[in-house]
Amino acid sequence: MTTPVCPFVKASRPDESSTKKCPFGFDSSTATATNNIKNNKPSQPQQQSPSPVVEAKCPFGYDSQKLKIGPLSCIICQALIFQCSRCVPCSHAFCKGCISKFKDCPLCGADIEKIEDDEKIQSLVDRFIEGHARIKRTQEIDSNTENNKEEAVAESPKNKTVIYEDVSLERGAFLFQHAMRAFRAQNIESAKSRLCLCAEDIRDQLEKMGNTSELCSQLGAVLGMLGDCCRATGDTASAVSYFEESVEFLSKLPRNDLEITHTLSVSLNKIGDLKYYAGDLQATRSYYSRSLNVRRDAVKDKPNVPSLILDIAVSLAKVADVDRSLGNEDVAVNGFQEAINLVEPLKLKSEESGLQQRLDSVLEFLKSQIVVKEAEATL
Repeated sequence: MTTPVCPFVKASRPDESSTKKCPFGFDSSTATATNNIKNNKPSQPQQQSPSPVVEAKCPFGYDSQKLKIGPLSCIICQALIFQCSRCVPCSHAFCKGCISKFKDCPLCGADIEKIEDDEKIQSLVDRFIEGHARIKRTQEIDSNTENNKEEAVAESPKNKTVIYEDVSLERGAFLFQHAMRAFRAQNIESAKSRLCLCAEDIRDQLEKMGNTSELCSQLGAVLGMLGDCCRATGDTASAVSYFEESVEFLSKLPRNDLEITHTLSVSLNKIGDLKYYAGDLQATRSYYSRSLNVRRDAVKDKPNVPSLILDIAVSLAKVADVDRSLGNEDVAVNGFQEAINLVEPLKLKSEESGLQQRLDSVLEFLKSQIVVKEAEATL
């Protein structure tokens, strides 16, 4: 099962800076997702700002930067409980999809006589998700004098209101991280549910903010992971549908952003993979070729980026492999050789050690394909 990459925290490519940057502007080393709020908070009450903002904190102790397990988590998949089910007689609660695989309670070891739905806890989880990262606590001050503002705030609960609004996009990262946890634990329905909410949030933000590259790449990646979920359950038709939606959306955007280009090419390759397993080699070659063309266009603007060149080599190998299966051996060999010619001269910097292993692996595979042809020629 492929481990997905969170689109809400851009992992540095091996050829880029090692510093990880979040597209939402969060700095995990110095701040939390409430920085946008805190930056607008005056150090002292001012007459021009009668409504100082108090930092919103999760009442259950969840921290999206560290994603610690909280009381609403399933200890099996370590994600937020989905379709909460309670074991009888021990009353311990888990995701329905997780606990259904056990005969004994994984928490206490008691025999499970039956499993019952727990709508009360599930309702609490759903309300928690709905409010996460949408809470803005504003203290309304009606006092007429400057001197008793703080006293008025402290002593008048009626003046305090809780307003729910999108104060940040941390909710998207939060949902996606829980989806990844559920996906790794093969709790696919939980992952799909969180991803669907995540996609809805991103679409809402797109309407408000326009097609920013960060939001577009995020939606493309979320749709792609929904495709991965469907593929994991054997629902090929739905998987292709999600991947195609990702491709259709990203294809409308300018391709001057590497994140968008990368997500688009990956989605095209995944459709090609599914067509390959279905035995439709012509369709497979078409999607692989489209992915190759996207990557070729990307390298025109950044010709000296090793990771992009390596991506092209991988795409060339995928197309060549299909050509070989179609009986076009000479075309296939030419494709493998073109890929070798691209990656063999690459010289990586010392800080690109992570890319070196991938480079060596790809080059070894490409040369093995040429050797296969040469061995057949000598027989």
